[in-house]
Amino acid sequence: MEQTLIIYNTLSRKKEVFKPLHAPNVGMYVCGPTVYGDPHLGHARPAITFDILFRYLKHLGYKVRYVRNITDVGHLEHDADEGDDKIEKKARLEQLEPMEIAQYYTNRYHAAMEALNVLPPSIEPHATGHIIEQEELVSEIMKNGFAYESNGSVYFDIKKYNQKYHYGILSGRNLDDVLDASRQLDGVGEKHCQADFALWKKAQPEHIMRWPSPWSDGFPGWHCECTAMGRKYLGKHFDIHGGGMDLIFPHHECEIAQAVASQGDQMVHYWMHNNMITINGQKMGKSLGNFITLKQFFTGNHPKLDKAYSPMTIRFFILSAHYRGTVDFSNEALQASEKGLARLMDGIADIARVKTAKESTEAVHKTVGELRQKCYDAMNDDLQTPIVISHLFEACHIVNTLTDHKAEISEADLKELADTMHLFAFDLLGLKDDSAADNTKREEAFGKVVDMVLDLRAKAKAAKDWATSDRIRDDLAAAGFEVKDTKDGATWKLDV
Repeated sequence: MEQTLIIYNTLSRKKEVFKPLHAPNVGMYVCGPTVYGDPHLGHARPAITFDILFRYLKHLGYKVRYVRNITDVGHLEHDADEGDDKIEKKARLEQLEPMEIAQYYTNRYHAAMEALNVLPPSIEPHATGHIIEQEELVSEIMKNGFAYESNGSVYFDIKKYNQKYHYGILSGRNLDDVLDASRQLDGVGEKHCQADFALWKKAQPEHIMRWPSPWSDGFPGWHCECTAMGRKYLGKHFDIHGGGMDLIFPHHECEIAQAVASQGDQMVHYWMHNNMITINGQKMGKSLGNFITLKQFFTGNHPKLDKAYSPMTIRFFILSAHYRGTVDFSNEALQASEKGLARLMDGIADIARVKTAKESTEAVHKTVGELRQKCYDAMNDDLQTPIVISHLFEACHIVNTLTDHKAEISEADLKELADTMHLFAFDLLGLKDDSAADNTKREEAFGKVVDMVLDLRAKAKAAKDWATSDRIRDDLAAAGFEVKDTKDGATWKLDV
């Protein structure tokens, strides 16, 4: 059955049927990390949110080009236009090259994403690799009269832009609100208006990261990179731009203004934003100093953590809330997610123990017959992953009744049940059975124990203790092991 995806568009502030501009091709751009520190839980939520969308769009048959950028220049510490570059400051503190810092933390981010089973994007452009495209964007905006040069820096003229277009269309702000918020600083420095934002910054003598431009040796403003790289890889008009809700203003608002000022119309059709992860009701993030890194979650090495939590527990925790709702961190919530994940994985594993009958019990047949579409309905309703999980738990209850022999299921219904649970739990929600690694360890230990027993048998044979030798062989055979004596010693395999 063909599925219709409905998503909440931040731009229109309502749910809309998703209709790609150039179906079956879909262009999706998501703001990636600024790589100057270890990835934390706040990084995991957008990565997992848009991983779900990426997986689901592909499942629906779309050919998705997913672009997720790496910010490795231009993100300044105090605000978008002032202060030290975050990566350059880190490089000075650690006496390294800025690109060493960027590469080191990019690698750490990739490792964390792999652990969380987040699929890699189609393209992962770096801001430093697209300086030319950003300079071209700035030149276009200046040519169209919406930017000005000041002492070697270039600023976006918000007042002039607002005369023709509307600044604040994404965040719902009007220009007076923006100006009122910055009025006490108005006229300070080299801007015409304090609310104007930097497109290009002239580098100070001590600034390491700099490139030549028509205006000065300097570096692009933070907002430029996504507009320039999105247009390069997805065209002047593409389907989806995503990121955290904290990016709506000013970052994504400025992106819209840049795109319209340079090309005359909107570049993005659907804007999607995930909500924040909070800790004691406050946003979790580096700037507030209250973040917990993903590595600390995986190892348990943080004073706020009662124990270590697996990557799949973290993923399940994030998916247990709708992406547009807030998620508040607590050990209790994570431990509940850990138990919920184990329950789901056990339910899926227990399907292998179910014996089939000629016909299903009526209630079982009805539940299994409706399960797949119920899960689709939840996904189609703006990616309601918590509802998908609740339906999968209902399926686990059915599995329990079957393994307890309180109901019966036909072979066809059992296959449908197994396929549906696998599709939504593993393929679409991206969960994995964390116990798989533990099983490998158990199998390795299991093999060592059998080898040790066979070594004892070999010693018994060498001592001509045939009774012990035969007893070990017979006991292993009774336990399901096939033992063969060769000239090089005994070999074994589990007779399954």
